[in-house]
This record gives sequence, C-alpha cells and structure tokens, in this order.
Amino acid sequence: MIQYVLKQNKTSLERMKDKWYPVAVSTETIDLDALAKHMSLHNTPFSKGAIRGILTDMVSCIKELILEGKSVKIDDLAIFSASIKSRMVDNPSDFSVVNDVKGVKMRALATGELSRKAISLEASLREKSNYTSPRSESDSETTEG
Repeated sequence: MIQYVLKQNKTSLERMKDKWYPVAVSTETIDLDALAKHMSLHNTPFSKGAIRGILTDMVSCIKELILEGKSVKIDDLAIFSASIKSRMVDNPSDFSVVNDVKGVKMRALATGELSRKAISLEASLREKSNYTSPRSESDSETTEG
C-alpha cells in the first residue's frame, strides 16, 4: 500500500497556484543489507552475504558505467543514465559548463514490470494516517489501482 499526503502547490503559475496534489511517502528505506536478506528469504540457494556482494558490485559498476556516459538497463527495473541540471541560456554561444551547469545526477526510467503503466495497474493508495490532513476525516479515501 502506497501512502500519500496532500500538499498545496505554492508556484506562481496561475493555473497551478494553490492547487492540491498527492505526494507519495515512503514508510521505510531498505538498504543493501536488508535487500540482500529479503532476497535470500525467497527460496534461493544464495546466502544473504553472497547476494550482498553481488548487489554491492552491481551498484559500483552502474556508477562507473554512468560516469562513462553509458546507460544501464536492468530489465523490469529501470534504465539508469546521467542527467545534467543546468541553467538555460538564450544563445548557444552563451553556454558555459563552468557557469551554467549546476550538477550531474542519476536518472532512472522505470521499465517492464516497473513501468508507469504496470505499477499503476497494481498500486493501491491510502492517505497517510498520522499527519494533519487538509481535509476532514470524513473525506479521507482509499483508492485501489
């Protein structure tokens, strides 16, 4: 069950200003050790330690390949690639990496079993219960996929 909270948009764009929208909230962050343990409990002959080692190497290799300018596709998970955050310029000749690039980040595009369409079909949503909702309790709803 994916929990959400309602947030109000404070943008200056008139068509979106003061509109409300749901934001998904994570209930827990699972690190590589916990993921390895979880995976080892799924009828596999591999131990938590073996799985942890493979995952650690995978993360390191994905980072290395992204920094080489490559994309890495893990079927039914995501395509990982680099993305550049920068200022926009009026003229291409005005662009400077030093002055205009704010940073480089990793982008993940869901694929296969985790694609937007596949997740939307399986997801169920519920408003998070331990926050102050901007609407009355009687309006709270649970929405299935």
